[in-house]
Amino acid sequence: MVSQKSASGTETIRLNKFLALQLGISRREADNLISTDTVTINGKPATLGARLSPTDTVKVAGRDISSHAIKKVYIALNKPVGYVCSRRQQGNAPTIYSLLPRDLDHLKPVGRLDKDSSGLILLTNDGDFAHRMTHPSFRKTKIYKVRLDRPLEPLHQQMISDFGVNLEDGRSQLALERLDDSRLNWQVIMSEGRNRQIRRTFAALGYTVVRLHRVQFGNYSLGNMERGEWQSISAN
Repeated sequence: MVSQKSASGTETIRLNKFLALQLGISRREADNLISTDTVTINGKPATLGARLSPTDTVKVAGRDISSHAIKKVYIALNKPVGYVCSRRQQGNAPTIYSLLPRDLDHLKPVGRLDKDSSGLILLTNDGDFAHRMTHPSFRKTKIYKVRLDRPLEPLHQQMISDFGVNLEDGRSQLALERLDDSRLNWQVIMSEGRNRQIRRTFAALGYTVVRLHRVQFGNYSLGNMERGEWQSISAN
């Protein structure tokens, strides 16, 4: 988003964008925060659509967030099976944050991988980056290695790749590449991100996905990261 100038010629920025950058949240979350009347500009309650100049003081729940810039952090993690992408432990399943240093606890996952899936997950405190990576309009390619419980029939392969499979939330069409002659192991390429879409697509045709491992998300790939390892990345 390009900054604008006020009547005095000073460059301004939208409040929701500023909050997103400072707090590592999305702009929608920033708008929701503004609506709770906990955000003030120069001591007065902020309103949706407000713009800021460099001299304005912004506070959230009484805490000044305008006097310092929060460093944007981006990391890639090779998530093992059995971990949940949540800060709260679900039953006996550990969270991905148990794999990270304590000073990265404030980062949020960019999208999700379910507990039974593994592979590349990105985390950041940059709400704009998370939006660019996950919103359907940006069509970020995701690549998965998938293993099925039984060989995929050629007709079903054609249905998934050429026509799509009707699910309760719409048609699901995936690009498939066979990895070996067993017809059990496939590379799945997609740009959508509906909840458990790959698993549900195969299940609709009578298959169970026994292994789902993400190896690429947009311009980011696992590379040689070992299971449970993480590394810093830059925002592309």
